[in-house]
Amino acid sequence: MTNYLKKVLLRADDLGYSEAVNYGIEKTVKEGLIQSVGVMVNMSATAHGVELLKNEPIAVGQHTNICIGRPLCDPEKIPSLVDEEGNFKSSKTYREAAVDFVVFSEVMLEIEAQYQHFLELFGKRPDYFEGHAVASDNYFKAMEQFSLENELKYSGLPQGQEPNSLTKDAFIDVNGTKVYLSMESMQANYDPYRTFEKLLANLHEDGVDMMIFHPGYLDDYILRNSSLLIPRTAEVAFLTDSAVKNELELLGIELINYKEV
Repeated sequence: MTNYLKKVLLRADDLGYSEAVNYGIEKTVKEGLIQSVGVMVNMSATAHGVELLKNEPIAVGQHTNICIGRPLCDPEKIPSLVDEEGNFKSSKTYREAAVDFVVFSEVMLEIEAQYQHFLELFGKRPDYFEGHAVASDNYFKAMEQFSLENELKYSGLPQGQEPNSLTKDAFIDVNGTKVYLSMESMQANYDPYRTFEKLLANLHEDGVDMMIFHPGYLDDYILRNSSLLIPRTAEVAFLTDSAVKNELELLGIELINYKEV
């Protein structure tokens, strides 16, 4: 029996983004290392992704999204979040805004609508609760408040940190457990192998180390609507590489999911 010394959590975001992304995530679950998957519940490919993984014994989270696709709320009730066509404003719009244009009460309505749809899709509460990163303090304040009101396992961002520039010891508190975050997929010359080796070289004794992935294949929708492309396919390859699994076994590292945090 392996004597596990450290715990590592590998999380995949963006189920539902497109059918190609869904197929990539499916492969990392069924043939690879992913045991926790975040779902974008408002997308046209959401039902497709849920169907692919409905029988898998994984942790499933609400990956709350306010920057791609159409909202689940009536767009007229959340004007700060949508463009003239009633679609969510893009992540680029958030990044380039001089001020935080998100209205707290409006984003709370959309978070609630996505939560209710998650309950309809899965017949249960999410195993964890987090959000597709955008540059909005009001959004993250609303996420935190909603999680407190509904007693959800919130996995946000460390205060004052950006998802693509996390310090090596950045952590969040998830139900009393320190979860140390690592994500470099949006950085230039990203290599999941190199990022993972950095994580392994800096494992923490007082909590769980987590690396966030966005695995997937590419189709017309993702090519037209996402700036994250080649890293998705590279992460599928990494997460299904038997050499990575063997390394974890040799190092005595236990892979866990959000249900175990």
